Amino acid sequence: MVKRAFDLFGAAAALVLLSPLLLLLALVVRLDSPGPALFRQERVGRFGRPFRIHKFRTMVAGAERLGPPLTVGADARITRSGRWLRRTRLDELPQLIDVLQGHMSLVGPRPEVPKYAQHYPPALRERALALRPGITDPSSLSHLNEAALLAAAADPEREYVERILPRKLQAAVDYAEHASLCSDLGVIARTLGVLLGWRKGQGA
Repeated sequence: MVKRAFDLFGAAAALVLLSPLLLLLALVVRLDSPGPALFRQERVGRFGRPFRIHKFRTMVAGAERLGPPLTVGADARITRSGRWLRRTRLDELPQLIDVLQGHMSLVGPRPEVPKYAQHYPPALRERALALRPGITDPSSLSHLNEAALLAAAADPEREYVERILPRKLQAAVDYAEHASLCSDLGVIARTLGVLLGWRKGQGA
């Protein structure tokens, strides 16, 4: 109950304070390439229930039909504004809407696309999906160079499923079992440090 109240207050306050920035980013996306400002994609939420996540569009319209869900290195589908949005992680800000709708939390395990969620081991799946997924979490902060790692792999999708996904899943389980308001505040502080420090990375 406390976590949900914190999420509602935090998301509502952030949307109000950041509304000029959100409108500006939406305009930049629209002017940079044809298509909508926002991108919606099905993800696996709490208890395995599907929902559609919001992001600023960082790829050409219809990119999901042109390649896999994974983003590998300098993916040709990424737009000019999209590269900057991904590097700064500002493409994730529309997920504040998902927090208000109850699909997500400010901090929680990052939601996976159904294709890769099918690879969750049964022993960990229930525990990893026990909480609402989040905009940020410790695992996403430790995988800021995920796209570069995949680009260096001979088989990026296999690398993700067999190596990266298990690590992220175990981190999600660890978070779910030890999460507290204090730890969430720490993750938010680290995330703001990434945003303000302009560190390169790729969110899930």
